[in-house]
Amino acid sequence: MAAISFQVEHQCETARAGTLTTPHGIVETPIFMPVGTQATVKGLTPEMVAGVGASIILGNTYHLALRPGAERVASFGGLHQFMHWGGSILTDSGGFQVYSLAHQRKITDHGATFRSHIDGRLLELTPESATQIQEQLGSDIAMCLDECPPAQAAGDVMERAVNRSILWAGRCKAAHTRPDQAQFGIVQGGLDIDLRRKCAEPLVDLDFPGYALGGFSVGEAPEQMHAALPASAALLPIGKPRYLMGVGRPLDLLVGVAAGIDMFDCVLPTRNGRNAHALTHFGVVKLRNARHAADPGPLDAACGCYTCTNFSRGYLHHLFAASEMLGPTLVSLHNIAYYLDLMRNARAAIIAGRYPDYVANCVARWAEKA
Repeated sequence: MAAISFQVEHQCETARAGTLTTPHGIVETPIFMPVGTQATVKGLTPEMVAGVGASIILGNTYHLALRPGAERVASFGGLHQFMHWGGSILTDSGGFQVYSLAHQRKITDHGATFRSHIDGRLLELTPESATQIQEQLGSDIAMCLDECPPAQAAGDVMERAVNRSILWAGRCKAAHTRPDQAQFGIVQGGLDIDLRRKCAEPLVDLDFPGYALGGFSVGEAPEQMHAALPASAALLPIGKPRYLMGVGRPLDLLVGVAAGIDMFDCVLPTRNGRNAHALTHFGVVKLRNARHAADPGPLDAACGCYTCTNFSRGYLHHLFAASEMLGPTLVSLHNIAYYLDLMRNARAAIIAGRYPDYVANCVARWAEKA
């Protein structure tokens, strides 16, 4: 029996509404997945994250392998038990760190060797070890190890990364043994649709349960990504979940949904929350601005989250001015609630056959003064 199942239930043009079933529950798509890199969504309890409707979150192979170690997590019964999360979990393979930590890693066809940012010790990630670590973590969905080059990489560098990602995908699949865990392949190729096709075709032949588009939001302009997404998504199987990795802003998610993407993740909601930037139905609210100090209104009048139904902009401004820990928590919670609401409403619009109107209405609201 397959570890996951996926069904596309409605379409509006190329936008899709579906249902992904994992060993830990049902995920209605399109979906935003909050990022819990180190076995925590920063500043929030699992109950808070579940309370705003999150059904699936992320963990990270590289960071958890360094601290506390995959064996330690396994000794607690796996990542779900370790962090007290009852929903689904997807783990990244460490492929993004191949990009983000390029200054402290070496890469060959064998794998990537990192100098730990914590204590300087070496960590080698190969397709086999990245697969084994994720099996020890016990995530519902494990990602293949891939090479993620920057958007501005030279053509030969990009092609080498594609070839290496294909090679590694085959080795990841051969190393994968856990029947209750699905493994997704990752398509690289930057903005070059021919390279994307070169990467996608052999990965599709490997028949993974799902597929991701990597190598976006790594230095290219948003408009370039938006232009490349439809053709890139069309390379992936229709009947399997499609995941756009590490993206991004609310508009990026809506453009991705329009292109046929089902799953998204990004650190932006919690990172912005820690920095007093709230993402709302009416654009970005910068809560440190003095104009919010005496504002008795809610952060987002169109949001029903705990933050918006209980606290004023004036109070949130005060928390950040006083460097109180509650400020980042409340705004991070709202930002995640907003992203999940954005996807729930996108799903409803797809089912109703009015997704283009939904996008147009969102863009018009964001243009208003928040």
